[in-house]
Amino acid sequence: MSVRILTTGGTIDKVYFDATSEFEVGEPTAGLILKESRVTVDYDVTPLMRKDSLELTDDDRAVIVEAALAASETHIIITHGTDTMTNTAEALLNAGVVQQGKTVVITGALNPARFRSTDAIFNVGMAMAAVQCRGPGVFISMNGQVFPGDKVVKNRDRMAFELID
Repeated sequence: MSVRILTTGGTIDKVYFDATSEFEVGEPTAGLILKESRVTVDYDVTPLMRKDSLELTDDDRAVIVEAALAASETHIIITHGTDTMTNTAEALLNAGVVQQGKTVVITGALNPARFRSTDAIFNVGMAMAAVQCRGPGVFISMNGQVFPGDKVVKNRDRMAFELID
């Protein structure tokens, strides 16, 4: 099995610039996380964009969908900002990735991977496990859970994802 990892930016890849007291999306971190974790599953990382998810447009989502559809791999992880990952899940479902037999797991982080206190490492590892264990579909893996991509919402007050009916 080989896993294609598509990176789009988001908090997971953010870098803090002390001189300006601002965050910017930096280089993708998923490959480094997997390498440091000694993951032995074959994977390739394809950076698509470096954007905060609130800045993603419909055209950006079309790029993500096209990359997922065009990937020769049937197992795909997408790193993504948490604010609009459900929108991207919906776009993937509407585009028919499930009908192509693909398993797509979208994940991200509430704190940058480069921070000492981050959920990024756990979330990427969880996504790697989920993409191998789930059948075709689009899923969001956050907070130690794997949700169907069309049945989850981010609860901003709790800073957690929750299953919806």
